[in-house]
Amino acid sequence: MPPPRSRRAVLRGLAGWSSLTLVRAKTSTFDVREFHAKGDGTALDTSCIQEAVNACAAAGGGRVYFPPGRYLSGTIFLKSNVTLELEAGAVLLGSRNLADYPDAIPSFRSYTDVYTHKSILYAEKAENVALCGRGRIDGQGAQFSGPYLRRPYMIRMIECRNVLVEDLTIVDSPMWVQHYLACSGVVIRGITVSSRVNHNNDGIDIDCCERVRISDCDIVSGDDAIVLKSTAGRPTRDVVVSNCTLSTLCNALKLGTESNGGFANIAFSNCSIYDTRLAGIAVEMVDGGALDRVSFSNIVMNNVGAPIFVRLGNRARPFTEGGPRPGMGTLRRVRIANVEATGAGKTGCSITGLPGHPVEDISLENVRLRFNGGGTAADAARQVEELAEKYPEYSMFGVLPAYGFYCRHARNLTLRNVETSFEGADARQPLLTDDVEGLRVADCRMAGAPATSP
Repeated sequence: MPPPRSRRAVLRGLAGWSSLTLVRAKTSTFDVREFHAKGDGTALDTSCIQEAVNACAAAGGGRVYFPPGRYLSGTIFLKSNVTLELEAGAVLLGSRNLADYPDAIPSFRSYTDVYTHKSILYAEKAENVALCGRGRIDGQGAQFSGPYLRRPYMIRMIECRNVLVEDLTIVDSPMWVQHYLACSGVVIRGITVSSRVNHNNDGIDIDCCERVRISDCDIVSGDDAIVLKSTAGRPTRDVVVSNCTLSTLCNALKLGTESNGGFANIAFSNCSIYDTRLAGIAVEMVDGGALDRVSFSNIVMNNVGAPIFVRLGNRARPFTEGGPRPGMGTLRRVRIANVEATGAGKTGCSITGLPGHPVEDISLENVRLRFNGGGTAADAARQVEELAEKYPEYSMFGVLPAYGFYCRHARNLTLRNVETSFEGADARQPLLTDDVEGLRVADCRMAGAPATSP
């Protein structure tokens, strides 16, 4: 047995271990200032930041650190095992010059090929990529104008694995704020998004991805706040969205319109939606694909165009140029529970399929909605067109003949403990169904105007 070590020897050993640890910790952090980034908001720091990213990746990974400052940059190409950390007071400032954003055309083909190929932060086929910190990414999006091709994304990741975006504030995008395409293992949590300075300012786009968790985010967006897409022949699946506050000029929680690959195993919960111009919840299948097993629960809303919009249509747009048109899609097993909404607009909610292609197994339970009212007798008598190929929005049919729910071409539709009411006078019924097979209504309280017939 070796002799026992003295206390002094043990302390010397610990000191040596600590020094070694500090050396390792230091060498795994790459400060962009040490790579000559100015951080003054005027000098273009793109090459300095990229050099730090490349050095970090070459060392096997680590942290690229931004101390307080304003770092003007064009496209940064992210690498595997690299974390970009923006300290509080650090701003990554997107260049106003489109020439600072080279095209990055991914190998994964999707309908987004017709959109821009430019981004501020870009990763493709990378693993263990992270963006974090209490700093800010500012896209200066108001400086860009014109079609998609002239407006970069802020963050775009394609075919990446194990992605983390955490705590950052992301503002003023020229195009979509974030696009995650064909990625697996994505975690987005605690971020703040504020972007209403340009067109197509979606807050978060999840596209053909799997195993995604979005939580604790605060999003104010010009376009859809959190939107799931499937712009290729690969489904978006196994996605959880929870504990978010959302306000948007478009839809708050949305699936579609691009649905080519379909959706499965999606759960939205514990979200607050306010001041939203279109739908609070929008489920839109119009480009083929199968939607199956989607749940919305514990959602509160105030001042929305419509609380709920569910649509199976047939735009049938191919996801590649010249590709075959997709067949008719399917939409089934959608559960909407524990929803409270006030200040809903005049149009009403709709749940609709097409003749011979019903939406199936839709259930609404513990739902309480208060509408603004204003519908007339003429609205109540309206005949609603099918509009199979039209772009889907809650307002696509015009003011509905029911102020609460207009349901057509559905199978196995359940309304349990659903309450509807309105503020101003309204001459429409709360519920109107047409070509609905297997309708179940239980414990519902739906206000109606005295002059309307049941």
